[in-house]
Amino acid sequence: MPSTTPLRTVMTTDVVTVTAAQTLAQAADVLAERGIGAAPVVDGSGTVVGLLRDEDLLSTEARLHVPTTMAILGVNFTLPGEVARYDEELRKAIASTVGEVMEKEFPQLPPDASLEDAATLMHEADVTHVVIVEDGRAVGVVARGDLVRHLARS
Repeated sequence: MPSTTPLRTVMTTDVVTVTAAQTLAQAADVLAERGIGAAPVVDGSGTVVGLLRDEDLLSTEARLHVPTTMAILGVNFTLPGEVARYDEELRKAIASTVGEVMEKEFPQLPPDASLEDAATLMHEADVTHVVIVEDGRAVGVVARGDLVRHLARS
């Protein structure tokens, strides 16, 4: 896979978006109907404000992870980070709109970034989708599958 190939040659340009006000059921329908695993979330002017992933929707149905505690000499200690994880899971479990579960900090790159840039970002951040943004608007989406298909053709 030529690492200098610009993302605009492999990105999906028919970008499906959702809004923060949409219900989770509506957003799930959009993702399922289009057979996609993520969609940029846009505001009224079309500016990207987040990313909704199928993982965000699944977390609304998953069992909550109760914080792990340990008793040492009669004192209960909660493991670091466990309360924050529980709070995040609880927030998503009771959510009803896209804005309540979307990722506000999401992976994004410009269309002239390289495949190497996208592959590195996906690998290091352990993400499956990168929003391609130009002037605040989503002009494309690159999924891991797009990179694999390009690799297979090369």
